[in-house]
Amino acid sequence: MPEIETLIKRLPKCELHIHIEGSLEPELMFALARRNTIKLPYDSVEAVRRAYQFGNLQDFLNVYYRGMSVLVTEQDFYDLAFAYLRRARADNVRHVEMFFDPQGHTARGVPFATVIGGLSRAIADARRELAVDASLIMCFLRHLDEAEAEQTLDSALLFRDRIAGVGLDSSETGHPPSKFKNVFRRARDAGFFLTAHAGEEGPPSYVWEALDVLGVKRIDHGNRSLEDASLVARLAGERMALTVCPLSNLRLRVVDDLARHPIRRMMDKGLVVTVNSDDPAYFGGYVNDNFRAVADALALTREEIVAIARNSVQASLMPVAQKAATLAEIEHALANLV
Repeated sequence: MPEIETLIKRLPKCELHIHIEGSLEPELMFALARRNTIKLPYDSVEAVRRAYQFGNLQDFLNVYYRGMSVLVTEQDFYDLAFAYLRRARADNVRHVEMFFDPQGHTARGVPFATVIGGLSRAIADARRELAVDASLIMCFLRHLDEAEAEQTLDSALLFRDRIAGVGLDSSETGHPPSKFKNVFRRARDAGFFLTAHAGEEGPPSYVWEALDVLGVKRIDHGNRSLEDASLVARLAGERMALTVCPLSNLRLRVVDDLARHPIRRMMDKGLVVTVNSDDPAYFGGYVNDNFRAVADALALTREEIVAIARNSVQASLMPVAQKAATLAEIEHALANLV
């Protein structure tokens, strides 16, 4: 599909579902481990990649948290984020809303200020040097209790000007969104944008709770929403964006074959779908890789691919004028596609 390949490369787009710790490539993991004299349970980059065989979300998380251990200094977080943002620019990503997991670091004795300092410095440099705009969404780890999330929010409020939103990630099954209703209410009152992972492995009821109990404005994943016709009607009626991650779904066995991925059914039902990379170092692909994989598996049309790119812009937190400019760039790219 040469025309589709060219289209994907040239389309400006936004990434709305990227865990920055999940962009830690094995080469950088080893480099940081050496810099910080940390012993990893792997003897080579190849051994790390062999560990990336996941039966489910929890299998992945076990490896993910182990890899996170090499992130210690502000420079480590800077290097991690800038490497991802450089890669995003290569995929013509103009705006990123970057998840980060402070509890995974503060629990290891890394100060919140160290994490936010490195990430925000990389964002500032990427804006200036790469023309990539990025903002931060702080996620609570749902396998921990709400009291710990409250403490994390307290820390975040000291850096309110550097954090755009609050999310919810980690082990979904057995940890419904309602577990975090109080801390999300506080975050909403503080003016944070709210989003949550829901309906990846968890049931449609988790999506309902994310909407009605937490008050989110976007759903991360949302695959299992299709099991509930009333929920689908609501999501479509409210133009609630879903940040879908095809290669992640495949690697975590949410789907067993991309040819059966629900993204086209979502679009056919009027859902606002975006395509994202989730944890690209672990799942084998950045944004354009995800576009290519799902376009090939589902034979997506040019119009469907363009609609997904437009959705990513419209569902983003970019200012209205910046959205309009980026949408105009999409039209310009289409007009000049040979």
